[in-house]
Amino acid sequence: MKPQADVGRIDQGSVLVVEDSPEDTEAIERALRQTHPDLRTEFVSRGDGVVDSLLARQELPGLILLDLNMPGAGGHAVLAAIRSRPELRDVTVVVFTSSTSPGEVDACYAAGADSYIYKPVNFALFRTVLKGAVDYWRQSRPA
Repeated sequence: MKPQADVGRIDQGSVLVVEDSPEDTEAIERALRQTHPDLRTEFVSRGDGVVDSLLARQELPGLILLDLNMPGAGGHAVLAAIRSRPELRDVTVVVFTSSTSPGEVDACYAAGADSYIYKPVNFALFRTVLKGAVDYWRQSRPA
């Protein structure tokens, strides 16, 4: 059994984005660059291997933005895998998706998502919503 994570292993200045859409990836990158230029962002386009990659790191990202609908391991599977590992318990996972289904929302919270945010189509609103999520995450976590 691996040792459990501690807050010292969490890098609050780092965000991992798990998103398969090149358009959404570009929008997230542009929005975060405008609102939080100090954040270090890493993008992966598939859910496959995310948990193994996280477990192999010296420092964990403070926030994971997770899309639900991806090829291979989808967001639900990635979320379940993250929450099944005690070493990753302190990582904040925000589902950031285009799905507005109440069933999806309920399933994500039941699986351990810290937040569920709908991706607006309008970029200004997209940036505002993403900024609010990141600000909330940063204010609610220890520095």
